[in-house]
Parts: sequence; C-alpha cells; structure tokens
Amino acid sequence: MKVVPLRLQPGDDLRRALEAWMNQQQEQAGCLISGVGSLSLAKLRFAGAAEATTISGDLEILSLAGTLSADGAHLHITIADSTGAVIGGHLCHGSLVRTTAELVLGLLPQWRLRRGLDPATGCAELRISPVAPDIPAATDASAAETPARPGQR
Repeated sequence: MKVVPLRLQPGDDLRRALEAWMNQQQEQAGCLISGVGSLSLAKLRFAGAAEATTISGDLEILSLAGTLSADGAHLHITIADSTGAVIGGHLCHGSLVRTTAELVLGLLPQWRLRRGLDPATGCAELRISPVAPDIPAATDASAAETPARPGQR
C-alpha cells in the first residue's frame, strides 16, 4: 500500500475532489485511512433513503471512511454540528469544505476496484480484482472478481 496525505481547501466539494484526484493520478483502487476537517454544507443519504438530506452550518468531520475507484467513491461520514449533535451517512456530491479537509489515502496499486450491478442487491456494488496483465478476463465477473466471504464456496 502506498500512503498519500492530501489537504482540500475551503469550498472544495469533498467527494468530487477525491474522485478527481484519483482520476488525475490514474489510480484504480484506494481507501481512506483517515479524514478530519470541517464542512459548511453536508449532503448525506441515510440508510434506506432515496434522496440526500442537506445539512448546513459549522460542521466538524469526525470520521470519513470508504473506498476509492476509477468508477467513483463510496464514502461514509460522521459529522458534528455546532451543538455537538452527531449524525452520519453516505457522503454525496455537494458537501463543501469549510476550512480544511485533512485526508490520508491508502492506494492499492496491485488491485482494481470497480462498481457493477449486483443482482442480489440491485445496487452498484464493489468488484475487486487483482491487477495482473497475464490473467485472462473472467466470464462471470461477480464470482471471479470478488473473493467469497468466509464460509462460502
């Protein structure tokens, strides 16, 4: 794993900036090791919700976790407002940095992360494959790219 620190500036869209950085660097796989800072606007999608909820004000980023791929980011965030109330959810585009976002990324050059429709969930789920030019393409992408969970096979 290659570890990279990154700082975002006031007004940056947190998710879009991470996705743009991954694309500019031509990285295929990564994760957030650490993420702190502040937001002036957060767009979060809560579990089971179809639409994002917008929260504005002075917001502290308490934690930020997720995966980064050429297909985009899947990020979950926990924030606190100025009263200390804590809320979290799926980070959507449009969440704006207030003063800073201090991030530590873990890049995984030996892996390729992609998103593809999972018939079991109906969602674009993570697909994992090793980066090796001599491995032939799989015919069943979901089975070949994603390792089985313990106890399966």
